[in-house]
Amino acid sequence: MAKNTLLAYKRDLGKYLEALEKVGITDSAEITEIVVRNFAQALVSEKGLVATSVARILAAVRGFHKFMLFEGISDNDVSAAVKPPKAPKRLPKAISILEIESLLRAAGPEPDDVAGAGDIIRVRDRAILELLYATGARVSEIVNMDLDNLIDPEIVRLFGKGSKERIVPVGKYAQAAVAAYLVRVRPTLATLSRGTPALFLNQRGSRLSRQSIWQIISNAALAAKLGVEVSPHTFRHSFATHLLEGGADVRVVQELLGHASVTTTQIYTLVTVDALREIYASSHPRAQR
Repeated sequence: MAKNTLLAYKRDLGKYLEALEKVGITDSAEITEIVVRNFAQALVSEKGLVATSVARILAAVRGFHKFMLFEGISDNDVSAAVKPPKAPKRLPKAISILEIESLLRAAGPEPDDVAGAGDIIRVRDRAILELLYATGARVSEIVNMDLDNLIDPEIVRLFGKGSKERIVPVGKYAQAAVAAYLVRVRPTLATLSRGTPALFLNQRGSRLSRQSIWQIISNAALAAKLGVEVSPHTFRHSFATHLLEGGADVRVVQELLGHASVTTTQIYTLVTVDALREIYASSHPRAQR
């Protein structure tokens, strides 16, 4: 599993063990289904915990009890009947192609803009945003990209959740933006610290952080005057939505996003169906009552 996943499960199990200690349980034999249910109910009632976080914590707890059963520490799995709450279906927030283009222009100069190439940080920022939209990558995947993940100008290698590898094509605009960064910017930044294989570097010559990319996007959204909240995942959502609206097969989009199940990808089809309904309702002469 990915490092972040392991850390999350470690925190979740720590929370569970703290809860057990509070009710005086120090031996696994003392844990009953009622104890697990009470813990689950306490999570649901806890302020600031959304349904997805509750589900993840309970997944860690259920995995822990399965492990104890498998190892012969427990005689039965007391968590088996405790189901996590169903998370509400939230439609992904995608923005329009015009809004994406505004964001990209606000982030930095066009790759062939020699006059704007002097601001090397903005050249880097434009390359990052172009690559996010071109590949549908998660912000962590962009942060962890190394130079050798650029297989050639048209293809990149990404490592997703659970360190699963996938190959994703890169469009012409992103190719040009990344090439401009590699030629005009990265060599300068790389001299500021010890050699690093990271593709995108900060102003100290080290690997760029997730927080830095959030800030780059926030600054671009502010400069573009979009008036909507934009995050790295907005690019991923927009990538998937625009592909489906353009006629891409959902299985292809699943592969490009690195989803383990097509069910996860199918939520984007709801977005496009809603768009179709709106267009139909406003355009068809006999759609209105």
